[in-house]
Amino acid sequence: MLVFGTAAQTFGQNATIVGTVTDPSGSVIANVKITVTHAETNLAHTFATNEAGQYVAVDLPVGHYNIKAEASGFKVAEQKGLVLQVGDRTRVDFQMSLGAASETVTVEANAVRVQADSGEVSNVIDDQQMSQIAVNGRSIYQLAALAPGASSQITGFVNTPVGGNASVEFNGMRQNHNIYLLDGGEDDDRGGAGGMSIAPSTDAIAEFRQLTSNYSADYGLSSAGTMTMVLKSGSSTLHASAWEFNRNDAFDARDFFRPAPAKIQELRLNVYGFNVGGPVTFGKLYNPDKKKTFFFYNMEWRKLIQGGGTNQNVPDTATYGGNLA
Repeated sequence: MLVFGTAAQTFGQNATIVGTVTDPSGSVIANVKITVTHAETNLAHTFATNEAGQYVAVDLPVGHYNIKAEASGFKVAEQKGLVLQVGDRTRVDFQMSLGAASETVTVEANAVRVQADSGEVSNVIDDQQMSQIAVNGRSIYQLAALAPGASSQITGFVNTPVGGNASVEFNGMRQNHNIYLLDGGEDDDRGGAGGMSIAPSTDAIAEFRQLTSNYSADYGLSSAGTMTMVLKSGSSTLHASAWEFNRNDAFDARDFFRPAPAKIQELRLNVYGFNVGGPVTFGKLYNPDKKKTFFFYNMEWRKLIQGGGTNQNVPDTATYGGNLA
């Protein structure tokens, strides 16, 4: 499995920040400069409030953000440490205080936010959780089955896209009505009964969200569960990691129905690979401040040896010569 990507701002499932800016009396303030800075890349986007004091910051990649509001005659207002997850629509309002622009009022983001701008029922699994959750075979279908309301009949464990075991149903709907999205694009195997056409490495995924009910018509292709994934991207610093996950029959208990001296069924599953990501820069010639272009590269190998066995009744050896008495 090979995944190579560069950062872009066109993904349909990036996050959105909305908000309203008011003065101490509660009246709205127009033409306030809103600066949204992505902490991982130091990339800044600027927006302005409209005549109703409202702003919308769209197409924001997942990650950590600092938001700053600036207006003449008011102290600078800033909120730091806001975490945006895949598909989020987060509200950040500011009530600005009178004072000089050289003064700043800073608020740390609340780790627990109430979602008041969307009625969707969904569940997010981030990259740290994915690296620690012991799902069988590190299969993406196993991740989908972890959402509340999910019913799983998965019997296979290999992270296989086309032809893999995708038997996960949500709220009583058929698995055929599920859809998988990768970086905003359809990753659905149309002939595969609710499966994926591409199964990326779970270590290449930044976040995985299961939308199970009442989600926005923006998704619109599914009547059951919609699983959205966003791939990791590079940042302003170089990072690399490697891993191996192993399953072996030497670690397993003997099958109850195959007691000794029957041979143990052979099992060898090795999943290993690496990630590397960072800025694309050529010193002073291009991107010297490391804020424009980034890369992320993932490669993963999946090797499986899986033995099989069967138990069935056979004729008594005394009957082999034709003596059926």
